[in-house]
Amino acid sequence: MGASRVWFITGASSGFGRELANAALGRGDRVVAGARDAGRLADLATDDRVHAISLDVVDGAARERAVQEALGRFGRIDVLVNNAGRTQVGAVEETTEEELRSLFELHF
Repeated sequence: MGASRVWFITGASSGFGRELANAALGRGDRVVAGARDAGRLADLATDDRVHAISLDVVDGAARERAVQEALGRFGRIDVLVNNAGRTQVGAVEETTEEELRSLFELHF
């Protein structure tokens, strides 16, 4: 096994983000796992190689704090996976301007 890496994964509470976090931990790496609801990361955070954080990626100040926390905990970030996101189901003409703006802000 190679040198341990530090992963910073947004959207780590479920799906692809959760699977990536588990895979990184499985190879002996360390993970900063971010989610809007850090409580959904509680089962991951039992490992001392995991730093679970509450993170809304739309909030610039929260992103900066999260990076500083990650650096404070592990000293570096080797791999960034910007996985946070969501989708809007339905016809585009039925989507409100507010819903579209929310999607663009999240995915920008």
